[in-house]
Amino acid sequence: MPAPITAEQSRLDRVALLDAAEALFYERGVQAVGMDAVRAASGLPLKRIYGFFATKEELVVAVLNRRDLRWRGSLAARVEQVTDPRERVLTLFDWLAEWFAEPGFRGCAWINAYGEFGPASEAVLAEVRAHKRAFHDQIAGWVQAAGLSAAAPVALLAEGAIVTAAITGDPAPARQARAAVATLLGTA
Repeated sequence: MPAPITAEQSRLDRVALLDAAEALFYERGVQAVGMDAVRAASGLPLKRIYGFFATKEELVVAVLNRRDLRWRGSLAARVEQVTDPRERVLTLFDWLAEWFAEPGFRGCAWINAYGEFGPASEAVLAEVRAHKRAFHDQIAGWVQAAGLSAAAPVALLAEGAIVTAAITGDPAPARQARAAVATLLGTA
């Protein structure tokens, strides 16, 4: 009889599962990845995987939720190193440019998930909307601290840069959006 699984082993297994699923879903797309591929990449048996997440949809939501915390945390850490409020807003686009230039950049995981599921999965749609709302709120905080009241144009430029960079494979949209925001801020 196998030894019981400890809480620490469960935590490690869950992390390995989420790491494997996130890498596969981001690289190939959610619909293109079967649970056997997740099993093989994570090294966990399907029974164990389904013990963590009863459905693939639940796994997708968990992957997106965890990625949101890490992604927005990384962005905030970079932007908040800058003291000048207007430069903080512009630093958002510097961070995006670096992300766009990373090997394996495939665009926004939430836009990609929405593109695959649309409104067919209420749980995925809710997670996508929560991420977008949180990202836009994050931007709004920086824009308001810079003395502007309209954060929507900055958020739209960030979102547009993300989508355009993913489609073109070129990080230039971040620089172009940064220049447009500099004009909005009056710092061009």
